[in-house]
Amino acid sequence: MTSASLADPSTFREAVFPIYGQQEVVKFLLLGGLKFCIVLALVLTRDTKDTLVVTQVGAEAIAFLKVYGVLPAATAFIGVYSKMANALEKRPLFYATCLPFFIFFALFDLVLYPNRAIIEPSIETVQKWLPFVTSQGDAKAGTSIVAGILSHWTSALFYVVAEVYASASISILFWQFANDVVSVAQAKRFYPLFAQLSGLAPIFAGQYVVRYASRAPDFATSLRRLSFMIAASGVGICILYRATCNFIDRHEANLESHVADSPAKPTKKKKAKMTMADSAKFLASSQYLRLVSVLVIGYGLSINFTEILWKSLVKKQYPDALDYQRYMGNFSSLLGVSTCLVIFLGVHVIRILGWKAGALATPSLMALLALPFFGCVLLGLDGSPKRLSTAVTMGAIQSLFSKTGKYAMFDPTTQMAYIPLDEESKVKGKAAIDVLGSRIGKSGGSFIQQGLVLMFGGNILNAAPVVMVIFYSVLLSWMSAANKLSHLFIAKTAMNEAEKHD
Repeated sequence: MTSASLADPSTFREAVFPIYGQQEVVKFLLLGGLKFCIVLALVLTRDTKDTLVVTQVGAEAIAFLKVYGVLPAATAFIGVYSKMANALEKRPLFYATCLPFFIFFALFDLVLYPNRAIIEPSIETVQKWLPFVTSQGDAKAGTSIVAGILSHWTSALFYVVAEVYASASISILFWQFANDVVSVAQAKRFYPLFAQLSGLAPIFAGQYVVRYASRAPDFATSLRRLSFMIAASGVGICILYRATCNFIDRHEANLESHVADSPAKPTKKKKAKMTMADSAKFLASSQYLRLVSVLVIGYGLSINFTEILWKSLVKKQYPDALDYQRYMGNFSSLLGVSTCLVIFLGVHVIRILGWKAGALATPSLMALLALPFFGCVLLGLDGSPKRLSTAVTMGAIQSLFSKTGKYAMFDPTTQMAYIPLDEESKVKGKAAIDVLGSRIGKSGGSFIQQGLVLMFGGNILNAAPVVMVIFYSVLLSWMSAANKLSHLFIAKTAMNEAEKHD
């Protein structure tokens, strides 16, 4: 783009904010604000769950929790959600999905955490119940992680609920709603900017943690400050969702969207109920959805392999809970800044280079940046603070840009892939892939790392060479699926456009 073209106001507007007309601007800001609140709660609960589990039990506990806690919880959630989707209209369904999470987060702060000394068993008690677990430092130290999880079960429960919220919030609460009310033409302009606008949430959340929550005299007070902001985010989500629905009712009632339950429109027929077995058959019969699931599972596996290694190093450098919390708060702010910058510079990648380039950007970036991180880990730390600091920094950079790629490219392209599908595939196929599929990806990676933790004496760092080989194998499969899916996406989009003109 030349300097002359930049001087043209219309060209500059196209490059920076390609949203036109008052109605489009209002619609975009309402949806963007909704995503901001959803992501704000996600970031705050994510950093809190990591601080609780990593500092109390260890980063290796994440691998166990994702297999035995998060995967069953996600499976139960999608089963309940499918039943609610058949029984409720879309607006009540949104609130029924959203509110239970925020009720739990409030109860954790007000009831569970203050009474943890009473309701949590000691390590010694757990070891009496389960003789196979050992103390830290024994030859089979990996089993001590089980004792740590059980003796801090309230923190483990918070971790599980926060993980399910992380999957359900973005994929179901936001993207399913956005896919209903945003057309394909608008999506090419709206979706990259949604990521940029929501990138402000990690900046705000991180600085709230660093400058206010982590400055508390103790972690209990810090948790109370965090819970206040999480609750405020939940209120914001409900208000903005209602405002967006009202706006759509008034200005875009012709869309087949969340206005379907409006009294002015005929009542929609309920779809036939599908069991989990039926859902599995439905996904298995669609090559398109299978490829989308490979992308989602691929990201879940690959990010999990590097994150547990990195968080294990961060705990070594920052063993105190408030110090760890402060470090992760700064990381979240950097994540938000980098997301905004990457989207600002690369907002036109999908629009100009196409869906395929956007879909391949994230795995390519992850593959490149993982090399120096694995190099630092494989060379060894040897008790050197400088080497530990370098490894933590390399891991932070790799994790930072992996997540930036997800928010800037992976999420928009993956969600765009659902738009050409029929309503049944959008609702039930998408829910199964985004919630259950992402959990299988992350839990599958955790299951592998869990075995490695037990094999290598309770320390995932010792298994780094094996993790590296598996990591790059997953990335190759992910990139192959993205390449195949791009052809199907183009074909389905063209077919839908042709049907509209007939």
